[in-house]
Amino acid sequence: MAVGPIELLVVKFPGNQFKGEIAPALQELVETGTIRIIDLIFAIKDEEGTLAVLELNALGDQALAVFTPAPSELSGSLTEDDARTLAGGLENNSSAAILLFENTWATRFADALRNANGQLIMIERIPRAVIDELIAELAAGSEEAIAIGEQAGTPA
Repeated sequence: MAVGPIELLVVKFPGNQFKGEIAPALQELVETGTIRIIDLIFAIKDEEGTLAVLELNALGDQALAVFTPAPSELSGSLTEDDARTLAGGLENNSSAAILLFENTWATRFADALRNANGQLIMIERIPRAVIDELIAELAAGSEEAIAIGEQAGTPA
């Protein structure tokens, strides 16, 4: 079975506050075939600093229906020890969702790359703050170009 690139995502929730927007957005990614959930665990640290781990199978059948079956060779990949390691630095009264997922959208491309004897040299996710800064700089540059054009009598 072909498997696309796999990523590990850890999201922190200060104050153990959760909102309802995440599950529907995640469900949409699964339903459209963009990703496949391999494993999901939650680490919850209370006000005294005690860490509890809740595994995906503890969520119940209705919650599990959101997720497509993980490849059998990868199922159960995240352990309680993983959660304790990844969430060990959480502040008291905080939680973390730890998600292991396959980028199913990239499976065909990854297979084609391997079949062509291509070798991935680098892949890096650009932090959102960097993208926001770049967009702001580009927008400021466009506004400056428009202002210069208007001063020169060139229509924008």
